[in-house]
Amino acid sequence: MAPAARVDRFEIFFDLVFVFSFFIITRSTARDVSGGALLHALLVLAVLWWSWVLHSVVATRVRLGEGFVPVLMTVGMAALFTFALSLPQAFHDVRGNAAGPVVAAVSYIVFRLVHVLLLLQATRGSPGERRQLTKLTPELVGSTLLLLAAALIPGAIHDSAAAPVVRDGLWGLAVLLQYTTGQLANASGWGIASAEHWTERYDLILIIALGESVISVGVGSNLIGQPPTLPAVGAAVLSIFFTAALWWAHYDMIGPAARIALHSAQGKPRLTMARDAYAYCYLPMIAGIILFALGAEQIVHQITSPNISNWEPARGPAEPLLFGGVFLYLCGDMLFQLRTLHTLSWTRVGTLGLLAICPPLVDQLPALGTLALLTAICVGMVAAEVVIFEEGRTALRKLVFEERTAHEAHEAAYRARWHEPDERDEGE
Repeated sequence: MAPAARVDRFEIFFDLVFVFSFFIITRSTARDVSGGALLHALLVLAVLWWSWVLHSVVATRVRLGEGFVPVLMTVGMAALFTFALSLPQAFHDVRGNAAGPVVAAVSYIVFRLVHVLLLLQATRGSPGERRQLTKLTPELVGSTLLLLAAALIPGAIHDSAAAPVVRDGLWGLAVLLQYTTGQLANASGWGIASAEHWTERYDLILIIALGESVISVGVGSNLIGQPPTLPAVGAAVLSIFFTAALWWAHYDMIGPAARIALHSAQGKPRLTMARDAYAYCYLPMIAGIILFALGAEQIVHQITSPNISNWEPARGPAEPLLFGGVFLYLCGDMLFQLRTLHTLSWTRVGTLGLLAICPPLVDQLPALGTLALLTAICVGMVAAEVVIFEEGRTALRKLVFEERTAHEAHEAAYRARWHEPDERDEGE
């Protein structure tokens, strides 16, 4: 991969399956929001996210849209799509049909094997990278065996109370093995040739997750088929506003500054920063998006229900999910900022304090008022940062503009050679 390579169009096409996977996690959890369902959602998300991280590693070595690679990646897409379809049944009644968990495990194995084949092809001329690849073999074998065991062993346990614990424990062990391996594996022999590709890749998947939250709220909120009312329209608008504020919180300053920081780092520091900040810190951000999407969906569904008064407080776990999801998202973003820029914004710390004290204080607030309060907090944080950090924002924008201008001038000079007449033609 070239040092200035950008995201391939096939990679964006591939991410459509991840959109569906995020959507399935949200939809299956929304059917029965409970502690167990949330635990299962987070376990599945962790396994899915690790697969995506490895997919992004593959994309640093192989252009996914060239040569024979799209054929293999199409097989991987089919496996991932099957994995997503089987997720609602991955934690079914252990005494029932085991087809769902088995299909999830087998699909995961096929998806991971596609990555292994591509990495073997990409590293065939690099003994150091080949040795590093073999160090990941225990994680690949261990995680696949654990997921297969989670699909098959619980059904054979006669104690119906112990079987779900065993199943969830095996999934938890698989997640622990995956993320521990990522931290303990020696980074020597690997490298990220294009920091631009890496940052753009993760920026796009975060935008996809934010878009999925909007889709989930729209699909599950009971707005479709209902006559529009002022509270329903207000709830929909507020959902867009606070989601846009969360987008702004990352992409206004922190995302662009982190991209420059990753470009500046070289060798092992670049690799460890890419791993810690993007592969690890993005996970709580994605999880937070799913959680606040669940909370917003429940609140909007209640507001649009003709049988519930608009003055009723939010019911069930909607408020903790809503505020907790945004809290988790901002925590992940602050960890990302700390790892890449070695700074923390006091505005974010203050916002986390407000989010932490809000759930017990809004118990008697109407559901629409709860949504409005969260929107005010998120938009207020963004507005405060725009004013307070104006000087830094201006300097960052200037730096990015100069970088883009220099890059475009370099590319234009290179392409100008295509229009120069060939010397042989001039002499004829």
